[in-house]
Amino acid sequence: MPRDPHYDILFEPVQIGPVTARNRFYQVPHCNGMGRKFPSSMAAMRRTKAMGGWAVICTEEVEIHPSADHTPWAGGRLWEDRDIPYFARMCEGIHEFDSLAGIELNHAGVTSTNRYSRMPPLAPSAIPVVGHDPLQAREMDMSDIRELRRWHREAALRARDAGFDLIYVYAGHQLSTLSHFLSPYRNRRTDAYGGSLENRARLFREVLEDTKEAVGDTMAVAIRFSVDELMGEQGFTSAGEGRDFIEMIADVPDLWDVNISSWENDSATSRFKSSGFQDDYVSFVKQVTSKPVVGVGRYTSPDTMVSMVKNGHLDFIGAARPSIADPFLPKKIEEGRIEDIRECIGCNICVSGDQSFAPIRCTQNPTMGEEWRKGWHPETIARKTSDDTVLIIGGGPAGLECARALGLRGYGVTLAEASSQLGGRLVHERGLPGLAEWGRVVDYRTYQISQMANVHTYLDSAMDALQVAEFGADHVILATGSTWDRLGIGRENPLGITLATDATVLTPDDIFAGTVVQSPVVVFDDDHYFLGGLLAEKLRADGNSVTYVTPATEVSSWTHNTLEQQKIQARLMEMGVQIITSHNLSQVSADEAVLTCGYTGAQRTLDCGAALLITMRHPVDSLYTTLLGANLPSLTRIGDALAPSTIAAAVYSGHLCARELGEPPSDGVPFKRELTALSSDFPTGA
Repeated sequence: MPRDPHYDILFEPVQIGPVTARNRFYQVPHCNGMGRKFPSSMAAMRRTKAMGGWAVICTEEVEIHPSADHTPWAGGRLWEDRDIPYFARMCEGIHEFDSLAGIELNHAGVTSTNRYSRMPPLAPSAIPVVGHDPLQAREMDMSDIRELRRWHREAALRARDAGFDLIYVYAGHQLSTLSHFLSPYRNRRTDAYGGSLENRARLFREVLEDTKEAVGDTMAVAIRFSVDELMGEQGFTSAGEGRDFIEMIADVPDLWDVNISSWENDSATSRFKSSGFQDDYVSFVKQVTSKPVVGVGRYTSPDTMVSMVKNGHLDFIGAARPSIADPFLPKKIEEGRIEDIRECIGCNICVSGDQSFAPIRCTQNPTMGEEWRKGWHPETIARKTSDDTVLIIGGGPAGLECARALGLRGYGVTLAEASSQLGGRLVHERGLPGLAEWGRVVDYRTYQISQMANVHTYLDSAMDALQVAEFGADHVILATGSTWDRLGIGRENPLGITLATDATVLTPDDIFAGTVVQSPVVVFDDDHYFLGGLLAEKLRADGNSVTYVTPATEVSSWTHNTLEQQKIQARLMEMGVQIITSHNLSQVSADEAVLTCGYTGAQRTLDCGAALLITMRHPVDSLYTTLLGANLPSLTRIGDALAPSTIAAAVYSGHLCARELGEPPSDGVPFKRELTALSSDFPTGA
């Protein structure tokens, strides 16, 4: 199908210094949890994006020296020449599809703790490192400043030798020593590198000039800069020093990559920020520079992209998360297949991998991170190995993805859903405050399935064991989901909570069913992800008196991994939800809840008209248990019916099942591993 001419502007080439990008789609630097620890996986992931049409594909942060060692974080590392080969592999894959490879060099200063190198961190002024490590950075003297310039220059030359086309001088997210020198609250120097903005920018300008002198004849030199730190006058603002800095060196770099700081604001979830919210802060940049500008906004709509370019706000459509959800987004626009775009839902599960030092994953794209490890491609899949038929019972995230992928393979698939709607848990969760975009998980898959003549969907079609046997499918796959526990069984109470017979005890399933809640409500969150805090928010918005109780030390503690925790807790506090942390819910009676302090064991009571328990989920597997005795040729469980987890895990489970159907079982470890070679250099002597 030909491309809509309205989108032609997105496919115009753009000059960036000495190199040319083939279109306006630009994958900005983003973390991936692979980096130096899993370099083959990292390189294959970036190569896939080049294949999918992204004109510029960049690394994550890349360390330039052991004095800024991010261990245990699995980012890039370019300390010495021995680090070049795995970057060269990445560049080769990107160049294979005529895309440009970019590298984001960084010296992280006070945001690195040097756990591996054991060197004292460096900073413009003596200051504790970011986080809670009992460690301080030492103030850099003039020799340190000269050394930093040398380290950056040498890393730039290594990047050139690795084959990169574009190189960053990084001052974003308050994660680099260069941004720390720029900072009015981290730089307290009184010499030529402190005080005025011109002085605080001196080191940045020197490094920029060093880089252009070293590699600027063959490589584009870009700046990544957080124009507003959302700290008011204490930090950079887009109306103050943020703009002043850009105006100061407007036409010196070959490209401006502008965003806001810090990471949790730059990569805010869809629950708290809509697509394009950063434009309010960065739209002025093109007014003060003649150089190309790239910005981000979780853009997935090509019409919005065209508007950003035509209105003079951006030259490149920057993307991290949308390029993860759909590495082939540019190619789909180019080929006139807009309806096939797998849109990012802004859940930040991708970030959670990096935050936990594990390879990246994605709710929408189950192949993310598996391009090398399992050889998965986001758009193609092996054709069927037989004419077997498949019956999938359950139309939630796992069942929908399994049906979509099996349909793509060419199998004849019947999807039976007991209710009147597809979506499973998302039928209700997508209706919670801020989660509307999560519905894209369902919408994308239902549309794809609707275009497949070999996939048939039936609603209001509950099936029992006899009906399943009579159906006669060669493969039966159960995606029957899970239900929330009603006894309070979970991490803190493995045997459950003491519940009086006259107590009003609810689970999320009751809330979704429309049960009227009797105030005051005690929400007990032993799940620690998004749902406890979000249901407390919903119940409070409905006019209830709500007390949120958790054994953790903070609200929705796991959401640190998705960069939301502070926003969630702040919202509950602003709404008037009482928050009690580090307490277990021990007993519930008709009008009272008993809490036990996790530290001292001291007990206290709360008025309680109803207790909402968010503890653990039970797989709905009774049909599976019954069918085990039915001697079916093939019976499988997937998603929450197998092991309740995140929506991302359910989608992955469904996709894995579809990939493996009809294939020989793996012998041993079911994926490729990257193993570090042992050195022959062993210590000698006693």
